Amino acid sequence: MTQISEAKLGKITEQMKRVAKNEKIDIAVVKRRVASGHIVIPFNPVHSPDSLGIGKGLRVKVNANIGTSREYCNVKEEIEKAKIAVEAGAHAVMDLSTGGDLDKIRSSLVKAVDVPFGTVPIYQAGINAIEKHGSIVEMTEDDMFNSFEKQGKQGVDFAVAHVGINRESVERLKKQKRLIPMVSRGGAFHMAWILHNEEENPLYKNFDYLLEIAKKYDMTLSLGDGMRSGALYDSNDRAKFQELLIIGELVEKAREKGVQTMVEGPGHMPLNDIESNIQVMKTVTKEAPYFVLGPLVTDIAPGYDHFVGGIGGALAGFYGADFLCYVTPAEHLCLPDKNDVRDGVIATRIAAHAADLARGIDRDVDSTFSKARENLNWNKMFEICIDPKTAKEYRKKRLPLEDTKACSMCGKLCAIEIVRKYIK
Repeated sequence: MTQISEAKLGKITEQMKRVAKNEKIDIAVVKRRVASGHIVIPFNPVHSPDSLGIGKGLRVKVNANIGTSREYCNVKEEIEKAKIAVEAGAHAVMDLSTGGDLDKIRSSLVKAVDVPFGTVPIYQAGINAIEKHGSIVEMTEDDMFNSFEKQGKQGVDFAVAHVGINRESVERLKKQKRLIPMVSRGGAFHMAWILHNEEENPLYKNFDYLLEIAKKYDMTLSLGDGMRSGALYDSNDRAKFQELLIIGELVEKAREKGVQTMVEGPGHMPLNDIESNIQVMKTVTKEAPYFVLGPLVTDIAPGYDHFVGGIGGALAGFYGADFLCYVTPAEHLCLPDKNDVRDGVIATRIAAHAADLARGIDRDVDSTFSKARENLNWNKMFEICIDPKTAKEYRKKRLPLEDTKACSMCGKLCAIEIVRKYIK
């Protein structure tokens, strides 16, 4: 049984109870929204991660991508990066590895984290095809489905499936005058396969079989954004919405079959396009949880894309995005290192919290922090703040020279201390 099928039967799982408790929301509401597909709880019993709810009425969650590449493969470092991401507050981790022994890497990473763990199975199918036949386009249907099956057995809690890349959407893309036709790696795998083999995407054509595999492990399907925009110029175009219309139909089919689904969203997108994108997505998918990369609100800030993604993520979360995939400073430049991972998680957590506040969630946390600031209670502030480690380092960096609780920005000229002296 899956979370959604149990909820449809009126049953409450332990995972639903934990989500309700963590989110401070009525358990009946959680059950109803899981049953409708408006909330997903990625929980493969093989892995048994901490219970995490993603979707309507819940806090905005943060995902961290890690993984090797064919250019740089250090498994020990990826395990450390996964742990750093969780320590920094990531709610989920995804393995995007394409280099090394993929099965061994994945197995090690699943064991290393206790949060929901995601993957993109088509990567392994494509890499195996290169090694066996010399080309991604030589993947077989069995290769694709076997990757999902194998990863479900290993404990993967949510898996990306680029089911919106089919012959119809590829033809639409060919007609579209995009500045950058496609930046999704998984999407590119499928597009190349379709055009080379002149056949339909097997994951789309045999979606019912994919649902059988996912249901067996209660593996949440993240319906991939193969047509996401890689440049602001291509934001909210016909190719993206064509894919979304296809995905919307498949979301409904998955719900009917008892499989949890969420939908992936845009990459590069100007601020003024975010609200309309999310409104259309929520309408077309009947309020499926929305998993967005960023969005990245400018193309010209390499080295600072964690800030760019944070700006877009905060606005996306306010308008209804449910799950933010972090962006690191290394985005578009290189494979991120440990510091990049930490910086990316912190920036995205700030964005998620800002969105929550705008939606009326956790405002008491900020109020408590503000009271501690009024009392110059540094220990309390460090206890509550998003990144205590960095805050403490800055506090110690330049302590005030005079006898005061204030910081060295003002010292004895601290407004809080002056006002406290005269207002009693």
